[in-house]
Amino acid sequence: MMEMSESQRERLKQLAAQPDSTIDTTDIPEVHDWSGAVRGGLYKARKEAITIRIDADVLAWFRDHAEGGRGYQSDINRALRQFVTAAQERPA
Repeated sequence: MMEMSESQRERLKQLAAQPDSTIDTTDIPEVHDWSGAVRGGLYKARKEAITIRIDADVLAWFRDHAEGGRGYQSDINRALRQFVTAAQERPA
């Protein structure tokens, strides 16, 4: 990565000192409805290592259906997340 020149640093300081109201955002459309938004690739849920007992046949199914035998834990997590999401959407 290249070092910034002194003039570049000074320009950044000047830009940072400007109030937000001076920023021209006319070329950026404002979004009012985020209902169709999808969480991007920048967010990564925090994972926690646990020990859990799963029926052998259920575990075998996930292992057998994992592509190349890898990723079965992610598949289990995905199935659990789908269950939780569906449960949250059901009326109480």
